[in-house]
Amino acid sequence: MVDAVTVVAVALLVGGVVGTIVPLVPGGLLSLSGVYLYWWHTDFAEPGLVALGVFTVLGVATILAEYLAGAVSARVGGASWQTTVAAAVVGIVLMLVTGPLGLLVGLFGTVFLLEFVQDGDVDRSTRSAFYATVGMLASTAIQVLLTATILLGFVVWALLL
Repeated sequence: MVDAVTVVAVALLVGGVVGTIVPLVPGGLLSLSGVYLYWWHTDFAEPGLVALGVFTVLGVATILAEYLAGAVSARVGGASWQTTVAAAVVGIVLMLVTGPLGLLVGLFGTVFLLEFVQDGDVDRSTRSAFYATVGMLASTAIQVLLTATILLGFVVWALLL
C-alpha cells in the first residue's frame, strides 16, 4: 500500500515537470522537494546517498538553467547586462498580463530596442534579441528534460526497490 507522503512526493515530482512549462513555477525546487520529502519520510534511508546526490545535482542544474540560461544567452548574443535585466523585468510583467507569448515578445522586443538605441546596429540588435529568446526557449526545454529525468529516475528507483 502506498502511503500519503509518497503520493505527495510523487505529486511534487510531477508538479516539478509541469512547473518548468508554467512560468514563475519553480520546477526544479518542486522536484527536489518531492525527493527530499520522501527521503525525510523514510528516516533518511531511501533513496540512498548516491541516488539522492544524483537527484540533487539534476535539481540544482534545473534551478540554474531556470535563472541563468536566459541571461547567459543574451550575453552570448552581445546584449549588455543592463539590457538583460531590463528585458527580464519587461518580459515578466508582460507575461503576467498576456501570458507566455508576452514573455517572449517582451524579451525579444526589449533586447532589440535597448541594444539598437545603444549601438544603432540593426543586425547586432536582432542577433542579441534572437539569442536571448532562443536561450529562454532552450532553457525551458532543458528544465523539462531535467525534471522529467528526476521523476522517471525516482519512479524507476522506487519500482526496483
